[in-house]
Amino acid sequence: MKRDVMEALAAARPEQLDPPADPDAARDRRERDLARAFLADPEAPRSAGRARGRRPVRWALLGAVAAGAAAAVGIATAGSPGSPGSPARPGPPGSIDLNRQAVLAAATKAEQAPTGKYWFADTVDGQSYIIRAKTGTYAISAASSETFQWTGAKKGMGEAVYGRDLPAHPVTPRDEALWRKAGSPSSFRVWSSDHYFTYKAKGTGWRSDGPEVGVDPHGGGGFVGAKRGLSTLDDLRKLPTDPDRLAAIFLSEKAMDPAMGRAPGHRPRSSPERMAGAKFWRVSAILSGPAPSRVRAGLIRALTAQPGVHAIGHATDPLGRRGVALATDDQAATVTGEYGTPKAERGTYRSRTVIMFDERTGALLSVQDQLTAPGGRYAEMKPGFVINYSAERAAGWTDTKPKPPAKLPF
Repeated sequence: MKRDVMEALAAARPEQLDPPADPDAARDRRERDLARAFLADPEAPRSAGRARGRRPVRWALLGAVAAGAAAAVGIATAGSPGSPGSPARPGPPGSIDLNRQAVLAAATKAEQAPTGKYWFADTVDGQSYIIRAKTGTYAISAASSETFQWTGAKKGMGEAVYGRDLPAHPVTPRDEALWRKAGSPSSFRVWSSDHYFTYKAKGTGWRSDGPEVGVDPHGGGGFVGAKRGLSTLDDLRKLPTDPDRLAAIFLSEKAMDPAMGRAPGHRPRSSPERMAGAKFWRVSAILSGPAPSRVRAGLIRALTAQPGVHAIGHATDPLGRRGVALATDDQAATVTGEYGTPKAERGTYRSRTVIMFDERTGALLSVQDQLTAPGGRYAEMKPGFVINYSAERAAGWTDTKPKPPAKLPF
């Protein structure tokens, strides 16, 4: 299937287009686009509520990114601390932004990361839903999945993809207390996109069979899916390490324009906040794969210097890990009744996108959309509430063949 590689990457997040009023609708449309772009059967029907068993998108997108970047290579603002409820603002001229310096220090740590024989990545994602029980409103994380994938450094060393569905669960201890007060239900009926769907407080075991997950003992030397013409590790090794050059390839206006999925010559209308958020998701897709350590460091430095990106100091990700973070300015989202959305789900709220790094190693921790001003479906939530996320539970090089963990991430 022929498709512009940067357009494929853009499909990874709805912020790169002018989004519809309902973020869940955008999420479903994103999954359909990805399915058509990367699955063996592009017309296969989606399961209710969420696409299951599809190839994890980050590496597929990363391969596409590297393919486009490989050709491009040959041609080739400081913020102050911000609380969850208010976006960061630039400091006075000449001031030293310690939060930004902390992110840059993390980039230096990323530059020192070791290599090995096998690259692996363990990714967890989830979406928050609001349960309005008679005994009190609480939030759950549902539509969650975990993907474990690895590839050998050379062809013939093998590659594998495993996936499992994670149990729906209350988000915070307070949510858990209210869930128990409501009788500890084992299933949750929520409004998702344009219909009701029920998520269960029970997950599945690891799957390693099917068209988009499995073990290939003859693979390796590239990304999962390299047999479909996606890129090899050599493509990543050819990337520059200079932040300015990396920004020109991946994050410039020229680079982002075709990713917006518009006709040639048509400049997409996108707010600075949406554009900055789109860059977060693009960089996270690259960092989740086996990019060389100096390229990873260069990308973090390039992202830190982008317009509309602010360093906000330390934060905690959805898996409870502490790290240093960058954030976009916040923006409003309004949910209407256009898709039959119930009245309780309608209204306006504000949110921002946050990306986090481990300051000890420079590793990517998570990207998340975070509430800044309650309203609409999130009227009873507090600033800092995570609307949706993708977290890198673990990733890196190892000299032994990786295995998916038995323990759940939460």
